[in-house]
Amino acid sequence: MLGQWLDWSLDGQLPTASQGVFASGTYHLHAPGILELTPNTVSQSAHTCIFSAAIHGNETAPVELVGEWLSGVEAGSISLGAPVLVILGNLPALKAQQRFLTTNLNRLFSRELAAKGEEPDRARQLMAAVDSFYARHAGRPKLHYDLHTAIRDSRYPRFVVEPFAESSTDAEQWGWLAAAGMQAVLHQHQHSWTFSHYSKHYHAAQAFTFELGRVAPFGHNDMASLQPMRTLLTALSEGHTPPNQPATQMQFFQVQHELMRHSEDFTLCFAEDTANFSRFEPGTLLAQDGKSGEFRVGDTPLHVVFPNAQVEVGARAALLVAPIV
Repeated sequence: MLGQWLDWSLDGQLPTASQGVFASGTYHLHAPGILELTPNTVSQSAHTCIFSAAIHGNETAPVELVGEWLSGVEAGSISLGAPVLVILGNLPALKAQQRFLTTNLNRLFSRELAAKGEEPDRARQLMAAVDSFYARHAGRPKLHYDLHTAIRDSRYPRFVVEPFAESSTDAEQWGWLAAAGMQAVLHQHQHSWTFSHYSKHYHAAQAFTFELGRVAPFGHNDMASLQPMRTLLTALSEGHTPPNQPATQMQFFQVQHELMRHSEDFTLCFAEDTANFSRFEPGTLLAQDGKSGEFRVGDTPLHVVFPNAQVEVGARAALLVAPIV
């Protein structure tokens, strides 16, 4: 199952069969990078789960994490009790070990998408896969964990982004995330067309973007620190209630401003290696843009997350956030 799927996904080798069985269920290879697992018996408390990785091709720890979990399912050490869709997102970028090839896939998950090209086409394929998977398993609570790593260090190495949507997040999720080793939570303030946002906005799923440490090549990731996260994936895939810890051990933040790049003449006015969640005091100059001018911190301190001056014109260059106290 796993070997056939990876060979098809990464090397283009057509599988001998697109469907098959394992100890606790059946599998269906829908397409390269899209694998559905259906249990023989669905647990009464099971969610309909999507676990996705490699939406950015250079983020390898989540791929290794999903691979470890999937190997356990195939070997029988994990007994499947919930329907699970497993996704590897940007396959050409994953093979090239690049964040993306032409445009950021994780800004394309909108049903209004009109752009053409390899990554827009992949976004449409993944949206259709999500839609059909949730439709096949209607009637159960929906969940989508989109697994990433960040391109820089962070004062909170493991954190989650809660997408903005009209649907609410179940309180139990915070306890599960705390037990999975998450150190901070970032609440989005407006729609942002990421993959987890797609599932929350269009399907009212419990959905998050996970940042699981810093980008590293295959074989160089700190997988030991991600074992609590593997425990969470295992519990959900078995249809069990995951471990729970007080949510108060995580620091919660709210997005206050999106710093956008409006022109080619754009500069972030702090060191390129500034860590996520670094704090800037009132009056600090954070950015200069040839079109929109300068941006300074207002009356209250702000923390910077995902700073990247090299984004495309019209894209977000940083999130500015404040702690919720």
